[in-house]
Amino acid sequence: MSRFEPLTYPLAGLLSQPPGTHVAYPVAGVTIALDDGLLLTAPIEGVVNLARTNRGVLVNAPLRTAIAGTCSRCLIDLEIPLDLRIAEEVLPSIDVATGGPLDRTAEPDVVRLTDHHELELEPLVREAVSLAEPIAPLCRDDCPGLCIECGERLGPGHARHADDDVDPRLAALRGFQVDDEPENG
Repeated sequence: MSRFEPLTYPLAGLLSQPPGTHVAYPVAGVTIALDDGLLLTAPIEGVVNLARTNRGVLVNAPLRTAIAGTCSRCLIDLEIPLDLRIAEEVLPSIDVATGGPLDRTAEPDVVRLTDHHELELEPLVREAVSLAEPIAPLCRDDCPGLCIECGERLGPGHARHADDDVDPRLAALRGFQVDDEPENG
């Protein structure tokens, strides 16, 4: 009997069906451990759509979750929502009809089903989360960041600092104005 784990789907029955056969599995409330110090803050939700192809199974899984992060400008903790899209053709490891192993050398980088004809989606979800993680997350698009003088978060309520400490070599830049017109008109 097959073990049940989140994001593991038995596909022996689907593999015995003709190409074009579809099946869908809802995903709700699933949590997994992530790599690279990432931490889920919301369970994985969505649906795993599977379609039999002439070679294996086409996986199409639009999923949603969220990870913990830090604003790259003001350094506050935040929750980063992620929309994941897994689209992959997965091939069997074992021939369904004969039970014999299939040659993996022709396509060594393709995702394979287990020897029990199970789809283990967790590694693909883990990879999708890592790829969807923003390089420089922001708490909001117009985050002003931190004050270079005191290190406090800029915004309403932040006290202005005196400009007395301006390097004399940069004092001429105080009157610099930027034109709103493009240079190539």
